[in-house]
Amino acid sequence: MNGIYHKIGIRAEAPKVIQALATKDGLAGWWTRQVEGKFSGGTSGVGESIRFDFGLAGFEMKVQELAPQRVLWECVEGPEDWVGSHVDFQLTQGSSPDGAKMTLVHFRHQDWKNESEFTAHCSMKWATFLLSLKSLVEAGKGQPAPDDLKIDDFN
Repeated sequence: MNGIYHKIGIRAEAPKVIQALATKDGLAGWWTRQVEGKFSGGTSGVGESIRFDFGLAGFEMKVQELAPQRVLWECVEGPEDWVGSHVDFQLTQGSSPDGAKMTLVHFRHQDWKNESEFTAHCSMKWATFLLSLKSLVEAGKGQPAPDDLKIDDFN
């Protein structure tokens, strides 16, 4: 199966990172400002769907798991290569070279139908959005779409 894997360290405790991955305001603060879903009790619940819009394109993700150290989604609507794929954020504790505690985010976007130029685009975009997540959690301001970094001819 084709997939994308990135790892990034965020100088914050895991609950603060999970909040950015599982709440409407959190997701809108680093990925795209256009987020829709139930968010029962403030967070996305297992079995619930979240809709992310990026202007001309959008995705619907079904929450498969929400735990203190993991968020897992399945893409149920979107580009053909994404449907049936899984977006997985696994958190572990780590420390930076200067000894500061950090949460390591092991990000995977797995089960792509095909590897293509779109996969390459999405890999790079995920990297920029993970930097946006880091900025949101550490500094209070991310760079979500439509104000995200534009990287190639897909956007």
